[in-house]
Amino acid sequence: MDSDADFEQKRHDQLTTAPKATEADAEPRIRVSETADGTKRIDWRDDAEVSPSSGDDADYPAER
Repeated sequence: MDSDADFEQKRHDQLTTAPKATEADAEPRIRVSETADGTKRIDWRDDAEVSPSSGDDADYPAER
């Protein structure tokens, strides 16, 4: 098993071992792209179940 496949398998195992975990918990959340000049860009996927918030979202008040 190569290192990329090994990493993905370990990631999957870690994210799906909790008692209430589902396969959706292991779905990719980011998209990595590279421009012609070699610059890498990392973006949150539009279809990600979980993504960071700006912190001002009224539906998810900060825990104190």
